[in-house]
Amino acid sequence: MPPAPKQQRPPSVKGQRDAAATRARLLEAATVEFAEHGLAGARVDRIAAAAEANKQLIYAYFGNKRQLFDAVIEGRVAELLETVPFTAEDLPGYAVRLRAFNRAHPELMRLVLWHTLECPGELLALEFTSDSNAKKIAAIRAAQDAGAITAGTSAPALLLEVIALIHGDILSGGSEAAEVALDDDALAAAVRRLVAP
Repeated sequence: MPPAPKQQRPPSVKGQRDAAATRARLLEAATVEFAEHGLAGARVDRIAAAAEANKQLIYAYFGNKRQLFDAVIEGRVAELLETVPFTAEDLPGYAVRLRAFNRAHPELMRLVLWHTLECPGELLALEFTSDSNAKKIAAIRAAQDAGAITAGTSAPALLLEVIALIHGDILSGGSEAAEVALDDDALAAAVRRLVAP
């Protein structure tokens, strides 16, 4: 009679905590690396060394460097969405809060720019991005239907214009170029004029 198959023991709680901690360290190190060097210039050796992890774990947890890049972007955007909820009824306030978040987390803008340069057109196709944009557009349409904001511009175009005001200010220098940057009141006023019914 053949011996009974050996039963697999479930991973220990400590092993699960260690894996989660290692994954978090890899994501943090990858954020720094990708923000500085982009996808093409980033090196998995440097990410693994900064995370104090074996580089094979990058492949085990994320698949490949591109999938790690997407995971970093997704994680940072998820943090943004949790911290700065979209409010179609208060787009001026949303603009000010979003810009403040971006200034406090400059790596996110750099990551988005690298992704746009190196993977053109793909960021908007990622599921988390397309879902988020669809919800924002639906909220804008509802606010337009309620008469809270202008219906003279399509919801997708209005979202794009508001985002352009926010990011245009950051790209033009933000806090380092006070003479170019809009202060919070000026940004809110610009968005208010843009969306006024």
